[in-house]
Amino acid sequence: MSENVGLTTPRGSGTSGYVQRNLSHLKPRDQYASYSKDFDAPKLRQRQPDQQILDHDRKREVEVKVLDLQDKLEDEGIDEDEIEAQTDALRQKLLAELDTGTKAPARGLKPWQVHEQAEAKIEETEKLRRALGISKDYEEGSHWRKQEERMRDSLAKEGR
Repeated sequence: MSENVGLTTPRGSGTSGYVQRNLSHLKPRDQYASYSKDFDAPKLRQRQPDQQILDHDRKREVEVKVLDLQDKLEDEGIDEDEIEAQTDALRQKLLAELDTGTKAPARGLKPWQVHEQAEAKIEETEKLRRALGISKDYEEGSHWRKQEERMRDSLAKEGR
């Protein structure tokens, strides 16, 4: 046992003299809040996807499909000129589909596909905004400001 810790002798105390830490003691919380208390700070900003990364990923998917076809045709023993023609045709077809804007569903995205998730989230909020009839220049809390202005105007008219 260390010096100055616990009882000098456990005799007559009804304990073994073993010193334990008080686990029920509550430590004071940190003095800072994990959120901003500045209410005039800019509100929610959505993460903007990097278009170059999105384009690169889509083109990479096209090339993966082309290489799969090329491997399959090579395994079948087809002539290299025919393989080249078929892969070029598939590449042109997939790039044309890519230009039309067909996108993969947002549900199948992996956690590391942050740019695709950001793009899907922007599309989702835009769809919701249109469904609810909210204008593009809507500012959060503007309704309450308008209501306050109407109240002040009515009080000013009554005061005249």
